[in-house]
Amino acid sequence: MKLRGLLFGIAAALAATTALAQQPVKIGMVTTLSGPGGYLGQDIRDAFKLAIDMNGGKLGGVPVELVVEDDALKPGQGKQIAEKMLKTDGIKIMTGIVFSNVAGATVPDIVDAGALYVSPNAAPSNFAGKECNENYFVVSWQNDSLHESAGQHATNLGYKKAFILAPNYQAGKDALAGFKRLFKGEVVGEVYTRLDQTDFAPEMAQIRAANPDVVFQFHPGGLGIAFLRQYQQAGLLGKTPMVLAEPSLDSTTLKAVGEAALGLSVTAHWNTDFDNASNKAFVEAFTKAYNRVPTYYASQGYDTALAIASALKATGGKTDVPALRKALAKADFQSVRGAFKFGPNQHPVQDWYALKVEKGADGTPVLKTSGKVLSNHSDAYAKDCKL
Repeated sequence: MKLRGLLFGIAAALAATTALAQQPVKIGMVTTLSGPGGYLGQDIRDAFKLAIDMNGGKLGGVPVELVVEDDALKPGQGKQIAEKMLKTDGIKIMTGIVFSNVAGATVPDIVDAGALYVSPNAAPSNFAGKECNENYFVVSWQNDSLHESAGQHATNLGYKKAFILAPNYQAGKDALAGFKRLFKGEVVGEVYTRLDQTDFAPEMAQIRAANPDVVFQFHPGGLGIAFLRQYQQAGLLGKTPMVLAEPSLDSTTLKAVGEAALGLSVTAHWNTDFDNASNKAFVEAFTKAYNRVPTYYASQGYDTALAIASALKATGGKTDVPALRKALAKADFQSVRGAFKFGPNQHPVQDWYALKVEKGADGTPVLKTSGKVLSNHSDAYAKDCKL
């Protein structure tokens, strides 16, 4: 009887240990799921979930539970959600924020609480330099760097006079700063729009009056769709070329504006036509699962999941933040964009490409990669980060 009791006790202890080991690691996702920019967060969420589903509910062999909340593009709401995830749910790994104004209100609380934040999108300049933090990683890009690629591309194309526009918030300011950093011509007009703006008639009049060689504008999500449609309606599309960075013309924007986008020049760190095994698997699985073409945001959501998977695999599922940090810094995953590594400020060092809107085989507009603009490109703030 004593032996039977001992064996029963051992079996019960093993069962309890196994049950404990199988408890999923919670990952908190604060993202924008509603409003004009709602599809950006939806794509990040869906691609992140896809990575989990493709691996049987696991990341890095570790069972995970994705806890998703909509910040509705409200910084205060994002901050409240993050506080709840940290204090009530005890979450140690967080991600998902789309817009930099939400990140500005939310990320400091997350990293100061000792949790890890891995950004799939927003990457404001102030967090990349002197205010960098060991618990803060960015998988997408630093805000300025993607617009630097557009400035370089506009220079490569021979444009001399640019009119530039962006919404008046941190990412918009970073966008125009980034474009100007690598554009070698003259900026003949610089305008900040509102983040909730739908009528761009005054801006169209200003562009027409300035008579630039090229227009650069950063308007993500629904803002970009509205801007492009009104640019066409104002008769500017055939008159003044436009060079864009990827947030202003993704596959969803392209589908909405159709042939109005033909001929537009775009720069990006990723495209659906990238020829590597990870990207091919992702594009095929995403299209099949959701019946739509993935956007840049989706690619970043997927890569973020792969990055977190690499860290969880290295720690065996333990949410020990210092160990997770060390594993994440290695960037030991196959990015859908190809070559990828983290710089000294834990932001990407990556290549940037030129894309062109052309008619596809079925006659509908598609984004085709035409060449490289920048190689192993970091950001302007990494030198100021002391980690």
